Amino acid sequence: MAVESTLPTPVRTPASDKDAKALQFIEEMTKNADSVQERVLREILGRNAETEYLKRFSLNGATDRETFKSRIPVVTYEDIQPEIQRIANGDKSPIFSVHPISEFLTSSGTSAGERKLMPTIHEELDRRQLLYSLLMPVMNLYVPGLDKGKGLHFLFVKAETKTPGGLLARPVLTSYYNSDHFKTRPYDPFNVYTSPNEAILCVDSFQSMYAQMLCGLIMRDEVLRVGAVFASGLLRAIHFLQNNWKQLAHDIATGALNPKITDAPVRECMRKILKPNPELAQLVTMECYEENWECIIKRIWPRTKYLDVIVTGAMAQYIPTLEYYSGGLPMACTMYASSECYFGLNLNPMCKPSEVTYTIMPNMAYFEFLPHGSSTSCLVDLADVEVGKEYELILTTYAGLCRYRVGDILRVTGFHNAAPQFRFIRRKNVLLSIESDKTDEAELQNAIENASLLLKEFNTSVVEYTSYADTKQIPGHYVIYWELLVKDSAIAPTDDVLNRCCLQMEESLNSVYRQSRVADNSIGPLEIRVVENGTFEELMDYAISRGASINQYKVPRCVSFTPIMELLNSRVVSKHFSPDLPHWTPERRR
Repeated sequence: MAVESTLPTPVRTPASDKDAKALQFIEEMTKNADSVQERVLREILGRNAETEYLKRFSLNGATDRETFKSRIPVVTYEDIQPEIQRIANGDKSPIFSVHPISEFLTSSGTSAGERKLMPTIHEELDRRQLLYSLLMPVMNLYVPGLDKGKGLHFLFVKAETKTPGGLLARPVLTSYYNSDHFKTRPYDPFNVYTSPNEAILCVDSFQSMYAQMLCGLIMRDEVLRVGAVFASGLLRAIHFLQNNWKQLAHDIATGALNPKITDAPVRECMRKILKPNPELAQLVTMECYEENWECIIKRIWPRTKYLDVIVTGAMAQYIPTLEYYSGGLPMACTMYASSECYFGLNLNPMCKPSEVTYTIMPNMAYFEFLPHGSSTSCLVDLADVEVGKEYELILTTYAGLCRYRVGDILRVTGFHNAAPQFRFIRRKNVLLSIESDKTDEAELQNAIENASLLLKEFNTSVVEYTSYADTKQIPGHYVIYWELLVKDSAIAPTDDVLNRCCLQMEESLNSVYRQSRVADNSIGPLEIRVVENGTFEELMDYAISRGASINQYKVPRCVSFTPIMELLNSRVVSKHFSPDLPHWTPERRR
């Protein structure tokens, strides 16, 4: 049942007629959420009626909810992976969609450690663009004057690959930034970036970051908002500035671009932007020379009104660091999206990070919700979820995914008109995450087992382990706590062996993690901390002292609670780091 929206009253009226139309569209969609959902399902099933997948379940052209739910099963990626692999290998028959599959959007890894390939069709770009077009009209209600300056947004593309059948496979944002929707977007005074397209589209992460940071410094007086897609990405940018400010200041002072920037389009566009400005170079030097970087964002970009970053889910761990660097600027989480689908937006983008809720836009796909912990026979529709309950998101898309388990756990916080608002709680089964990487318990266990094989010849084994995502430094890194059983101290494993164990663990982790290590430099070397014998028994004693059942106690495979961290760190006898980068290549294997 719908309840009143708790959104605060916007501070002003729509900024333009264009904004007014966008806001009216949001109202129409959310007031008629259930009927819109019925229409969306009817359209999806009608257009894809002759696909192999729907014919397999004898839908026979039916487009109603009851038939759909009674015949189409709820699936995971592994369930449909054989069909996806056929498409990847070049099968052009209508398996999921009657529209040609235009490319694959890569998502976080499967249980086998490879990226998921999400088939998409060209018109999905229109749907994504539609959601993007709603963000600034909402933001303009809360933050006036955004047409009087620019956004310093650090946006990047990642490596593209091709499947054996010749289809592109790339992250959803790489797809969007390379599309005409982005590259030839019409001028919008409320949404102008300091970064030129040439810098954003440069695949070399160092050159892209350097050019974007340089542009942001040159246009510092025009910057009204600073952001990246994820909080971790913005912190990487700050860390980059810490490491490269001297060269950046030199470029500004002389008007000559760093010779390390060799990408021709980037050099050409920077030639038009970069002019000698000794006064600005001196300011950058004065602000960056000091060891104290507190409020550095406001000191360098004094007109900044807010940070535009995702700080929900795993990204919440970065909030204190961002507050330190920004001097407490508001953090706006504007939208909720994934490789499978763009879902909705935050209608109160200036709320506290802990209060972020997303309103699902019912025109984007057909949504169902599985009460967390229930069987798949208990799915409910978008309009029928209950406030306070947690659900797993189930998705049916125009591109042909049917009743697909996305893996996101959401909690209903209320309704805007008839459309529910959700708080993102977590990814299902994820233990560790620094940026876009997601490592679950099974994958971590496999990595531990592979690394521990190196200990066999030293008559040593891993007795217990746990883990921690350390984001106090930039880039963050995985910390693995090991308690070892050394059966013969005369041949105990050396530091070199334990360092190689770190690398072996990294080699065993998924390609998203390895790309972040190798190509993006967004994750630091994995660390193993060996603890004293008996440490994990102490950990159990501590848990029992706090009320845990000794019969049901299990060692937590990921920890963050401060007293537990302090106990573990006080028992560390040695620390070891991966001595090299793990193997990663953008080429996909057959």
